Amino acid sequence: MSNFFFNDRASLVNDAIEGTLATAPYNNLVKLDTDPSMRIVVRKDWDKKKVAIISGGGSGHEPTHLGFVGKGMLTAAVCGDLFASPSVDAVLTAITTVTGDAGCLLVIKNYTGDRLNFGLAAEKAKQLGYKVEVVMVKDDISLPDNKQPRGIAGTIFIHKLAGYAAEEGYSLEEVKHFVDKANKQIFSLGVAMTGCDLPQAQSDEKRIPKDSIELGLGIHGESGATTINTQNSCEVIDIVTAKIKACVSANDRLVILINNLGGVSVIEMAIITKELLHSSLASQIDWIVGPHWFTTALDMKGFSLSALVLDDKIVKALIAPVKISGFFKAVQITKLECMSINPVETKVQFTPSENPVAAHIIGIVTKTLNDLEDKLNDLDAKVGDGDTGSTFAAGARGIAELLNTNQLPLSDLSKLCLVIGERLAVVMGGSSGVLMSIFFTATGQNIAEGASFVEGLVFGLKQMKQYGGADLGDCTMIDALQPALEVLLKNSHDLLSAVQAAEKGVENTAKATKAKAGRSSYLNSGSLAGNPDPGAVAVADVFAALLKQCPEN
Repeated sequence: MSNFFFNDRASLVNDAIEGTLATAPYNNLVKLDTDPSMRIVVRKDWDKKKVAIISGGGSGHEPTHLGFVGKGMLTAAVCGDLFASPSVDAVLTAITTVTGDAGCLLVIKNYTGDRLNFGLAAEKAKQLGYKVEVVMVKDDISLPDNKQPRGIAGTIFIHKLAGYAAEEGYSLEEVKHFVDKANKQIFSLGVAMTGCDLPQAQSDEKRIPKDSIELGLGIHGESGATTINTQNSCEVIDIVTAKIKACVSANDRLVILINNLGGVSVIEMAIITKELLHSSLASQIDWIVGPHWFTTALDMKGFSLSALVLDDKIVKALIAPVKISGFFKAVQITKLECMSINPVETKVQFTPSENPVAAHIIGIVTKTLNDLEDKLNDLDAKVGDGDTGSTFAAGARGIAELLNTNQLPLSDLSKLCLVIGERLAVVMGGSSGVLMSIFFTATGQNIAEGASFVEGLVFGLKQMKQYGGADLGDCTMIDALQPALEVLLKNSHDLLSAVQAAEKGVENTAKATKAKAGRSSYLNSGSLAGNPDPGAVAVADVFAALLKQCPEN
């Protein structure tokens, strides 16, 4: 199956160009009105008194090439079909459209189709009287014995330097001399863990083995120089930077362009950048461009690094402003900065104290929840993920441990609730732990402000509902807890009526055909009918245990 969004294969590139130009941020681009097979994008604001910089090649490498058309970079981009060079006529049309007396420079990536088509167009333009020079980018170092190194993402450096020189009013000879020198000092290497998906491609064959990468694969999906059995970011960067370091002198200062080949996530590119800044090459890096998409291979899951040896003139060209729809911004390396802070004490400060009644009640609640573990898990297996009992039991054991080791402020209800809330957030886990922590924390805070214990519990429930998003009738523990607390709010000693209200709430959850919160909300009516919510059951059973073991109420 094709893994590619498109409408019509024949108009794919033209459709992409239209979408790109429609959102060009500086409104400075235009597509030439020529034969549909000629896809040429030029600057609207171009001054023919300056040297024109023209580049191009196959599409599928966006934003290369049209993303770099604009002030400070390219004058025109000639876009071929996917991974195919544009025609001689298309290149010649671009030359004759934007070139004035100052002449033009063609920036070509060193692929056979580009060399031939751009080369023939250059010769034809010369016959017509145009001044044309060519720079052939050969930055790929993956195949050191190859007499024709490929041009890959390092080409973007040439776009930037040539565009700067032209904008500054350099002559054609001066522009070419500047970029020719830089071209000899660009070294690029790419890696990937998958190839790319082509439109209408039907093959699901994966060339690169699982957990491996290819080193030096081409930007059209060509096989790499070697396969390496790792995808560890540190190891991969060590391999790539070691090969780049072998191409430069120890005293060279560098700018590194970090290029996403299309399918690497933003967080992975940030990790790759971090590894680069801790690599053996780091001490030589003064500037970084990226990480970003510069020269992609459709959606290839890979990246490349391009190093350019710096001098003062190159630095000035790199940091000059541009107006392009793509991205190019060189930034100087800065060390990670950390801001010193005065930590705010968040743990509840308390002194353990005695209160036999409070200790008795906590003992009943924690034992009941611990004993309910299997029952609640069985109920939850029918409507959730089967862990409600274990979650509540873990919370209960955590509080019981504090009780049994005399680490609770039993005589201070406000502090007691705050400590319970704090502990549940640690030992209970999951969303249930956070909700119960909110419940007891809000209860303790409200009691500290003068509320009674039951009033505090009602306020805690209100806050739990606000942050949790559930309410009465949503088939959660609230269906049992809220009715019981409403009874106690009227008469704090009427525990029997509170138990009855909670049990009625449990019955209501068993009759429900649709839950509106929690994992049960993803289930259909057949899965819910007749199955009470385990959280509501836990609440009702706790109230029943308190009624049974606290006869004074």
